[in-house]
Amino acid sequence: MATTPVQSVDRALDLLEALGEAERSLSLAEVAGRTGLTSPTAHRLLRTMQARGYVGQNAAREYSPGPALIALGRKATPPLAALAQPLLVELEEISQETANLAVLDQDLIAYIAQVPSRHRMRMFTEVGRQVLPHASGVGKAILSTLPEARVRAIIQRTGLPGYTPSTLTDEAAFFAELRESRRRGFAIDDGEQEVGVRCIAVALPGLAAAVSISGPAARVTEAESARYVEALQAAAMRLT
Repeated sequence: MATTPVQSVDRALDLLEALGEAERSLSLAEVAGRTGLTSPTAHRLLRTMQARGYVGQNAAREYSPGPALIALGRKATPPLAALAQPLLVELEEISQETANLAVLDQDLIAYIAQVPSRHRMRMFTEVGRQVLPHASGVGKAILSTLPEARVRAIIQRTGLPGYTPSTLTDEAAFFAELRESRRRGFAIDDGEQEVGVRCIAVALPGLAAAVSISGPAARVTEAESARYVEALQAAAMRLT
């Protein structure tokens, strides 16, 4: 049964999402502009959330996400992400590249845990970010374990948009790639989401989830991939 949205809650969440998506603090006018709210309405809601610690304000009277969101986020961390964290640390130590855990969330892939690479030049995907599955290593790893009828239903809804020249946008080629991923036991994103980035991913048996190692293609080479696959498969088995 559909429920009617509460307007004030909707607006408050719009404000939080606008602050979270911004790469810097925002003035009241900027927040209002990004959410389509009037400045008085945005100010009233921001002040309420600021009093609860969900919004912060600096000396220039600009707004940013507040510390209360950190504690709330920790409580919302899925149990699988908490279990995976030590294994992601091990994967980063083995590869010195970014280690990720992602799950299938309806038609999208959601990153729920990560240990960033120690290198300055590294692959970084925010925890909580959602991407289309066809152009990510974790997405292809997960889809390779699903019945093809379900995968067809997903891509009929999402499409196969191209992000780079390497993205698989042809349905027949995409399913051939999934079958190859299933045969060899791992999936590869070779510059399909971002040019110059390579990701090796392994699905978790029995779960719509996958672990991955990702980084610049110059470091995540074919020679290193065999070692990474072995580590990822071991981590996937331990998690399940």
